[in-house]
Amino acid sequence: MDSTPYSTELPEHAIDSADELAGDIDVTTVFAPVSALPETEPPHDCPLCPRLVAVREQLRTEFPTWWNAPVPAFGDPSAWLGIIGLAPGKHGANRTGRAFTGDYSGQFLFETLGRFGLATGTYGAKAEDGLALDGAIILNAVKCLPPENKPTPEEIRTCRPFLETQADAVPSARVFVALGHIAHQSAVKMLGGRLPKARFAHGAEHVMPDGRILIDSYHCSRYNVNTGVLTAEMFDAVFKRALELRETV
Repeated sequence: MDSTPYSTELPEHAIDSADELAGDIDVTTVFAPVSALPETEPPHDCPLCPRLVAVREQLRTEFPTWWNAPVPAFGDPSAWLGIIGLAPGKHGANRTGRAFTGDYSGQFLFETLGRFGLATGTYGAKAEDGLALDGAIILNAVKCLPPENKPTPEEIRTCRPFLETQADAVPSARVFVALGHIAHQSAVKMLGGRLPKARFAHGAEHVMPDGRILIDSYHCSRYNVNTGVLTAEMFDAVFKRALELRETV
């Protein structure tokens, strides 16, 4: 396993903020992503969260070639490791249709997974780049883009049945990594644990009632990386521990 530190530079075609849209970056997507768990996905025009529907409709008018729909599960349907994210980013997964694809967090995450043998191919910040996951699957606590990356408690609760259904559809996943506090809360509830007994902390491990294990990590956002809240070494430690736990559950 290569221990070379992560690059802190984005690929030239990756997007992390609205300011970058003013450049020469191609911000369209015409590629329809394929779900790893197609029978478990919400409808393309899921009506359950009115605020998120309004955002979706506005963006479909403004950016009609973007995905602008619930983002499907991505990865290996026979995975041993489940990765729980928060929600699609506006110029990332909401645009490209693939989890953690098109912004800085994806570069950081997929480089990590590649170094641990959990991703193959080269991340190109677009859904059709050929990147694949091996032994891992990415699920989101919230399927649709929330304003300012902040879903409401009601939106999180409304979307949790999709998360639960998808986790149940991957019974081989016995170890989970939650990226951030909200993902942690949804993952604990999805796995049958109890809050606040299972408190979020980077690197914390929680054994769920059925024996599945949840590991917490700070989210791999540009802000967390640039401010040192999350370092490459800290992120590596989470996935190294996940690999160790794979042999015990």
